[in-house]
Amino acid sequence: MVSYRALFGTMVPLALALLLIGSTEAQLEYGFYKNSCPHAEFIVFQEMTKIIANAPFLTGPFLRMQYHDCFVNGCDASLLLNSTNNNPAEKDAPPNQSLRGFDAIDDIKAKLEMACPGIVSCADILAMIARDSVKLTYGPYYAIETGRRDGSRSEASDTQANLQPPTSNITVLKNIFIQKGLTAKDLAVLTGAHTIGQSLCSSFTERLYNFTGRGFGLDPALDPTYVPQLMCECKPNDNTTRVEMDPGSSRNFDLAYYKGVSRGRGLFTSDDQLLHDPETKAYVERQAMAWPEEFFKDFAESMVKMGRIEVLTHGKGEIRKKCAFVN
Repeated sequence: MVSYRALFGTMVPLALALLLIGSTEAQLEYGFYKNSCPHAEFIVFQEMTKIIANAPFLTGPFLRMQYHDCFVNGCDASLLLNSTNNNPAEKDAPPNQSLRGFDAIDDIKAKLEMACPGIVSCADILAMIARDSVKLTYGPYYAIETGRRDGSRSEASDTQANLQPPTSNITVLKNIFIQKGLTAKDLAVLTGAHTIGQSLCSSFTERLYNFTGRGFGLDPALDPTYVPQLMCECKPNDNTTRVEMDPGSSRNFDLAYYKGVSRGRGLFTSDDQLLHDPETKAYVERQAMAWPEEFFKDFAESMVKMGRIEVLTHGKGEIRKKCAFVN
C-alpha cells in the first residue's frame, strides 16, 4: 500500500494542525479514527482518486458540498438526505440542484462500511472529499478534524436564509459569514474555491442580458473582453449549459481565480463584490500577485473553521449506514 507520506507531499505544515487543535471549540479531533478505523482517510482518498480520474468535473461540486452542508444547520450531512413524500430535503432546494456526485458519495460510504461498519459519519466524509478535491486539483493536502455525527433533519426551506445566491452583494455575504462565526477574510479565502469547477449559465446570465432588471443591460463591472466569450457560451434563459468558473484553469486549484476577479473576470456578482470591501479587496489583489503558499495555508485554516459550524458530537446525532437515509 502506498504511504500517506508518498501521496501527500504538499501537506500543510503540522504546526498549523497543532495550532488549530489548541483552538478548537467544536469537540472535534485530528486523528479521530486512528483506532476505530485507521485507514478511513486513505480509503476515501483512494476512492476519490478513481472517481475524479473518470469524472474530473466532480471536484468543484464535491468541494462546494461541505459549504452547502455546513451553512445550513451545521456540518451534519443533512445535505445528503433524500427527500420524502412529505418533506423536500436540502439536496432538492434550488441552491443545491446544480450539485452532482451524490451517487459517488454513496459508493465511498459503502467502502467505509465494509472496512469499519457504523464508524465513519457522512458528515466527516463530506469534509474528506472536499479536502481530497483540493489535493486532486494540485492544491494542498491539509489536516482536518473529524468526529462529526450525522443529523436527521433536512428541509429544503432551511436553505433560503443560509445559502446566499451568487447575485448577493458584499454586505449580505459578510453578514451571513459573521452569523456562522466566520470573518471577511474567510469569505475572501473560501470564495477562492471558485478556482475549480463549473457553473450553470443561469447563475450569472442576468449580468449579461438583464443587469437593469428590465430585460436588458450588461454589468459594467465585467471585463468587456470577457463578455463575448460568455455570450457565446450562454444565451438568454439557458438553464442547462455549464461553463468554467475560472476559464482555462478550472481543474487547477491555484491563484488564477484571484487574478481573474482583480481584472473584472469574476463570473458571479458575488465574485465581483469582493472588490467592494477594503479587506476582501486587499486579499484578492494580494493573491492576484502572489505565490500560492499563503492562499494554501489560509484555505486550510478557513476550511477547518467552517467544518466546526454547529457540529454534532459526543452522542448527538447518529452514524448513518447510508448517507441518503436516516437509520
